[in-house]
Amino acid sequence: MFRGLLSWGYVIYFVLRYGRRMRMLIINGTVHTMDGLIIENGFVAVSGSKIARVGPMEERPQSWEGEIIDAEGGHICPGFIDTHCHLGMFGDALGFESEDGNEETDPCTPQLRAIDAINPLDRCFSEARAAGVTTVLTGPGSANPISGQFAAVKTDGRWVDAMIVKAPVAMKLALGENPKQVYHDRDETPVTRMATAAIIRENLRKAAEYAAKLDRSAREEDVDPPDYDAKLEALLPVVRGELPVHIHAHRADDIATGVRIAKEFRLKCVIVHGTEGHLIPELLAETGFPVITGPALGDRSKPELANMTLENPALLQKAGVPIAICTDHPEVPIQYLPLCAALAVKGGMDAEEALAAITLQAARIAGLEKNLGSITPGKDADLVVTDRHPLELLGQVRAVVLGGRRI
Repeated sequence: MFRGLLSWGYVIYFVLRYGRRMRMLIINGTVHTMDGLIIENGFVAVSGSKIARVGPMEERPQSWEGEIIDAEGGHICPGFIDTHCHLGMFGDALGFESEDGNEETDPCTPQLRAIDAINPLDRCFSEARAAGVTTVLTGPGSANPISGQFAAVKTDGRWVDAMIVKAPVAMKLALGENPKQVYHDRDETPVTRMATAAIIRENLRKAAEYAAKLDRSAREEDVDPPDYDAKLEALLPVVRGELPVHIHAHRADDIATGVRIAKEFRLKCVIVHGTEGHLIPELLAETGFPVITGPALGDRSKPELANMTLENPALLQKAGVPIAICTDHPEVPIQYLPLCAALAVKGGMDAEEALAAITLQAARIAGLEKNLGSITPGKDADLVVTDRHPLELLGQVRAVVLGGRRI
């Protein structure tokens, strides 16, 4: 009997906690599917945590048992994705005690994992959700040439392990002024761009040799594996082409260095920021590497931002470079991700392409397009309902659905 009471107690808890997410119908909105046509007056049906159906209102289910959200002529789009930020890594308004994004004691720290620093109770997570940002790629800052492992997480939760979409999702590398500034103050390497690149090369080469020794020991019984090395273990999926590198680079010459290293070691590569990409758009297009642009909402606070322009995303895209748009939170607060996309429109980008840069194209660049980024049956039910086009400055978010649950 006691066991039966426990079972019923679990059922009651499940219904109270998750019942609202079992079935949901969003109606009367312009549906931005992102992987198909815009449906001017459509619906989205949700079953469990997944999108079940999408179509014009005349095809909506006539009888529905579950929650109904009326978009009232507004817009329905996928949850926004920020492909580069430091959400949860630098506590909001808390100072040094909660600044866990930069381990400024060693220029090579690939073994650091974002999930060990993310604080999901940081209030900026609630601001992200309220603005429709449902997934972020967050991780270490750019103090070190090899900074550590980024994670993709949903923005709803109290326990980071339950929020993970993919971890690690990328290895963060950094070029340019940031590593120079950190280590110059201490008279330690690297204090030049040459040394920054050399540190990255040295450790990638060591990781490749470590991988070769491991592979040989697995094939040959009389060959011992190398001694465990946490740094090289973390770099194994990078040199094996399994884990992409996200390379922080603003200046055109730093972008070129990142591309050079990526080609030398045959890495999966994404350029992050790419502030001077607009000076070399055709050269970047030839590489095939995507660029995560931004943050755009700020001043030229350091020399390598001297050529920052709102036209950067549009010029890169017109040249054929796949792009996403980021906030680099806390550089730009996470809730302004749609505003950053709107600024790209001001700089010459098409509005739907800018929306894609924080939804489907963002998911593709992050390697998460199987489950995120578009309103497609079978994908995660992460949705945003707005009263105007989602990039309009004066628009308001009417509802946010994350994993099939209205939050």
